[in-house]
Amino acid sequence: MNLTLYQVDAFTNKLFGGNPAAVIPLEEWIDDELMQKLALENNLSETVFFVPCKKASEVSSGGDLEEAPDFEIRWFTPAVEINLCGHATLASAYVIFNYLHFTRPVIKFSSHSGLLKVTKNNSLIELDFPSWMPEEFNDGTGEFEKALGVSDIISVYKNRDLLIELKDEAAVKNCTPDFTLVKKLGYKIIITAAGEKVDFVSRFFAPTAGIDEDPVTGSAHSQLIPFWSNKLNKKSMTALQLSERCGTIYCEQKGDRVLMAGNCVFFMKGHITV
Repeated sequence: MNLTLYQVDAFTNKLFGGNPAAVIPLEEWIDDELMQKLALENNLSETVFFVPCKKASEVSSGGDLEEAPDFEIRWFTPAVEINLCGHATLASAYVIFNYLHFTRPVIKFSSHSGLLKVTKNNSLIELDFPSWMPEEFNDGTGEFEKALGVSDIISVYKNRDLLIELKDEAAVKNCTPDFTLVKKLGYKIIITAAGEKVDFVSRFFAPTAGIDEDPVTGSAHSQLIPFWSNKLNKKSMTALQLSERCGTIYCEQKGDRVLMAGNCVFFMKGHITV
């Protein structure tokens, strides 16, 4: 079996910035175990796979052509399959728009998190994702401080992941987690604070999913955008993820959806033989 592999840096306009994703287009689904092995071999935070949908059959069975998905999409870390990934979806759209001759301005993906629409908007690619407002969570603050190496937690919230608000941008930037302790907690953790030159900043730790720190995390912004929209009373915001590679996300809260836009930079194309 021969597969094509693209590697794309997402949420950045410069090479070696943002979050690298491995993108593997498929004609039909391959075995789950093989996809997981490929993700482990790639050893990036996510390897994404997608297959084209057969729209005619969907419409004939009562579907709406306008809402019928173009592709099914799945995301794998080196350790597990996850239910939503922003940067790898952004990278997939970049490959589809630029290398797979897709001519329409909107791509519709069917995913474990529902229908995801991705729009080409000049140099930016915009993701339409679910909005996950986190709720207050008051269990184990002392353990979080010890695991993260911080003493300035303002509040803790939870939806899919824990969202921990720190006092300022410097606290987020200077956080030095003990990943062994973070993994024992059993949560994926977002830390965040108001930004100095942007609306808010964040970092994301997921050792339970085989990723100590993710460089730029679109799915985390499904929680961060409604949280900061409510806190700042703003709909449109700019966010910065303060990993070593760093990445910029242009955000908008839109009802029960969030929009997040960013740039992508092509790194390589290769071939896999399995």
